[in-house]
Amino acid sequence: MKSKTLIAGAVVALSLAVATILVVHPTKVKAQDAKATEVRVDNFTFAPDTITVPVNSTVTWVNKDDIPHVIASNDGVFKSKALDTDQKFSYTFSKAGMYPYYCSIHPKMVGKIVVQ
Repeated sequence: MKSKTLIAGAVVALSLAVATILVVHPTKVKAQDAKATEVRVDNFTFAPDTITVPVNSTVTWVNKDDIPHVIASNDGVFKSKALDTDQKFSYTFSKAGMYPYYCSIHPKMVGKIVVQ
C-alpha cells in the first residue's frame, strides 16, 4: 500500500512540475517579444539595428538622444515627425518583408525590420 502511495505522490509532483513549466514558459516568451519590438535611438544609432517580428507587430522607436531624429523607411512606407528626446514613434507591420529604414536628418543612421 505504501508503494502505491509513494508512486501516486511522485506522479502528482511530476505533473505539477510539468504544469509549472508550461505556464511559466509562455510568459517569458511574451516578455521577450515585447522587449524586441522597441528600438532605442541613442548616440546616433538604432539599437538593435535589426529586429525580426511576426506580421501585425508594432515596433516603437524611442529617441534617447539630445537631438531630434526622423525615422523613415527607405521605400516611403512609414515616416515619423521629428522626435525630440524621449518622444516615440510606432508603426504596425501588416505584411511580411524587409523594411530598411534610416534617420532622414542623419542618413548614416540605418536599421532594418524583418517581418515574418
